[in-house]
Amino acid sequence: MTPTAENRATPLLLQPISVREITLRNRVVISPMCMYAAQEGLAGDFHLMHLGRFATGGAGLVIAEATAVQPDGRATHGDLGLWDDRQVAPLARVAAFLCDQGAVPGIQIGHAGRKGSGQRPYHGAGPIGASDLARGERPWQTLAPSPLPAAAGWAVPREMTLDDIARLRRDFASAAQRALHAGFQLLEIHAAHGYLLHTFLSPHTNQRTDAYGGSAANRMRLPLEVIEAVRERWPASLPLSVRISSVDDLEGGWSLDDSVALARKMKACGVDLVDCSSGGIAGSATASTVPRRYGFQLPYAERVRNDAGIATIAVGLIVDPWQAEQALQTGQADLIAIGRQALQDPNWALNAGIALDVDMSPDERFARWPECFAWWLSRRAKVLDRLGPWRSVAGLD
Repeated sequence: MTPTAENRATPLLLQPISVREITLRNRVVISPMCMYAAQEGLAGDFHLMHLGRFATGGAGLVIAEATAVQPDGRATHGDLGLWDDRQVAPLARVAAFLCDQGAVPGIQIGHAGRKGSGQRPYHGAGPIGASDLARGERPWQTLAPSPLPAAAGWAVPREMTLDDIARLRRDFASAAQRALHAGFQLLEIHAAHGYLLHTFLSPHTNQRTDAYGGSAANRMRLPLEVIEAVRERWPASLPLSVRISSVDDLEGGWSLDDSVALARKMKACGVDLVDCSSGGIAGSATASTVPRRYGFQLPYAERVRNDAGIATIAVGLIVDPWQAEQALQTGQADLIAIGRQALQDPNWALNAGIALDVDMSPDERFARWPECFAWWLSRRAKVLDRLGPWRSVAGLD
């Protein structure tokens, strides 16, 4: 029997999923990707275009890039911010457009810690230097659990005091409140990639001797306190995610066992999703020592999901819809985050629908696309199906 729209099973990647009282139209997440295009932490037309195209491209959840909770929590001068009320309205414009296009709007909040006061990656990815000063971009004092620089040549951060820690908790909570006012429906806390909360977790970067250092429980203390402070401001109806580096990939560093233990504690604090990345504790602001291969972080998401009993987001060189579908079908994750592949193909989610069901008619093929696109594309598809694959003219091969 030839499959029809009525009897074909919808691929799991394209099925809706509910987290708390929010329902995503599919399991495709656009990962937060820093573009370093903000001015004084403010979103602009670029951010509306950049994030909006993923919503029109069919993603279920679009997460805005790492957004600083303090001015000195930025990685670069180009980072978004939510430390000031005037930053709410420009982001509200973005969140509203994402909603209008059927996507759930999400935002990631964080603090860069000792990886702050840096250059945009395409300006060198190092500490602020003479070329940045010539553009009017001045360095600032960075903060960390211990006074250890991010890498050779980077400034020594100031060890955080208890007052600094208390202020950080308050500022995360205030940023969460602003994100809510801006209309975001999912919040993610950034605790990965060698940024501030990750450096409290890792024994390589946390050499404190007070209640926030030493044992694993002490090193988890601040991230968990931040989560609790945020959850108090973030409505019970809305989901909360945390991005972690599942492993440091350094001997004696943060391990996958540690991540499972942390995930259990985060779940008890009201976290709904763990976004399982890795690395970043050593090297430059964008460096990671974890070897790259297709889907290289899927085992982390699977282990945290199974052993901690919490939903996970898988991310990392997931480029093909069949690869994503297999990860979901085998229980490695609940959601699939697409990053740079979506920069190359903003319609990745919509194209996944076509790739995963080769038996669709031209009209069915574009049923999920925005109506103003679908009308044209379905008609063109009928012509292309009739013509068959394009072949070059003889002599021009």
